[in-house]
Amino acid sequence: MPATNLPQVRAEIDALYRKESRRIFATLIRLLGDFERAEEALHEAFRAAMEKWPSEGLPQNPVSWLVSAGRFKSIDKQRRDKRFEHLEDRPDVAESLSDGSAALDEREELLEDDRLRLVFTCCHPALAPDAQVALTLREVCGLTTEEIAAAFLTPAPTLAQRIVRAKGKIRDANIPYEVPGREELPARLDSVLRVIYLVFNEGYLASRGESATRADLSGEAIRLGRLVVELLPEPEARGLLALMLLHESRREARADDQGELILLDDQDRTRWNHALIEEGSALVRAALTAQQRPGPYALQAAIAAVHAEATRPEDTDWREIVGLYDLLLAMTPSPIVALNRAVALAMRDGPEIGLGELDQLLRGGELDGYQLAHAARADLCRRLGRHAEARKAYERAITLTAQGPARRFLERRLAALPQ
Repeated sequence: MPATNLPQVRAEIDALYRKESRRIFATLIRLLGDFERAEEALHEAFRAAMEKWPSEGLPQNPVSWLVSAGRFKSIDKQRRDKRFEHLEDRPDVAESLSDGSAALDEREELLEDDRLRLVFTCCHPALAPDAQVALTLREVCGLTTEEIAAAFLTPAPTLAQRIVRAKGKIRDANIPYEVPGREELPARLDSVLRVIYLVFNEGYLASRGESATRADLSGEAIRLGRLVVELLPEPEARGLLALMLLHESRREARADDQGELILLDDQDRTRWNHALIEEGSALVRAALTAQQRPGPYALQAAIAAVHAEATRPEDTDWREIVGLYDLLLAMTPSPIVALNRAVALAMRDGPEIGLGELDQLLRGGELDGYQLAHAARADLCRRLGRHAEARKAYERAITLTAQGPARRFLERRLAALPQ
């Protein structure tokens, strides 16, 4: 490829980095056995691509080229630094070093995808649950510290330290980068599902930026969810996959042509993806019938299914939704579940009842920094004609909103209030 095409090649490399870098990183983790070494190898591989591809052209398989380049550059560096740890002697990478393909053993055949393998590795029981999730979101999915902090409702510096400590724990405890045996997989499942859930949430409703959604993240979460269900078809794994599919079915209707938000009641329901609704609803039924006491993901999926079944907003069965939230709140008491129940209660019994529940939650202080809580209060006050309170709540919600479309929606609602 001639050098005059340098801008085009750089654009293609940038696109490849955005789309494939975490998959390449996960494979390098398996081959090199170390987070820092794999991260350095990843950047060295893309640096080599920037040097070679403008003159040599893109290889037939760019991902394999980058994996090989990163791996061998890392090994060469270890040799030069006289700190080479004889990776050729390790049974899990010996074949990959000799012929460029990943060695497969009985355990690796359980998990054929490197990113899913890395998810289970990051969810090792030696790590604290929050550290497992934060590390996986950062290293497997490439979320920034700020995005993870928004998902956790935790300050970004706290999350950064949590990730650093988790890496240190893996290094100091010599935690192996390997696929857990089948008998260990169920114990790791809860953390893995929580990771996938948070990744999907960030993709379905981005915490910051100028896009309301991030299709790359929600698509990755659904892909991982399908792999988990294939590997471990447990009811809660099916429930989570159902939940993601049912929410994803509304993606095309959630924003207008300019990328501005459209609320659920205002969406064109003919644009919903009914194939995803059918698949998600079938998974909900399977998850609910497979266990006497449905888990939290299956219950959330059931709530999403009730919304999906309503052909018009006024057809929504709010009584059933409130009942499902009652079950969910009893099982997993959390302020966010209680907030969602308060909103559903307002739809069933009227905004004044819902506002009473919401105000009680806000007095507890746990939702003070949660944008959606103040946005919900603003909307309920607006519906009740309490415009001064609505204005104050909208202003508070706007200060907490880092996502462009959501902020502009709130600003429009604020501007529409009577003076």
